[in-house]
Amino acid sequence: MNTDLLIVAVLAGLANYAFRVLPTRMGSSALPQTGPLARFLAATGPAAIATLFVASILPALSLVPREIATLAIGVASVVAIYFISRSVVAATLAGSVAYGLAVYLLG
Repeated sequence: MNTDLLIVAVLAGLANYAFRVLPTRMGSSALPQTGPLARFLAATGPAAIATLFVASILPALSLVPREIATLAIGVASVVAIYFISRSVVAATLAGSVAYGLAVYLLG
């Protein structure tokens, strides 16, 4: 396994974990609903999706058609489900499932 890819995957996982854990540890329920911290916390969902996107796009940089297809299927699923449901959670789960199924079926 490529060491650089492993390092990037671990860093992406840590960033994703931090985006999910820090808001709950900060006691965000007592914070005002407006202001810079509220905007930061509201952006953690899209930031987590961006983190997962960057981690999944790295293998596609090799320009192998199968890897580009699986990436396109995953991204299309995230975008479609988000626009249908406006739910970051549903979009993330749907994209993960679609990407995993594409890797399994095209692999």
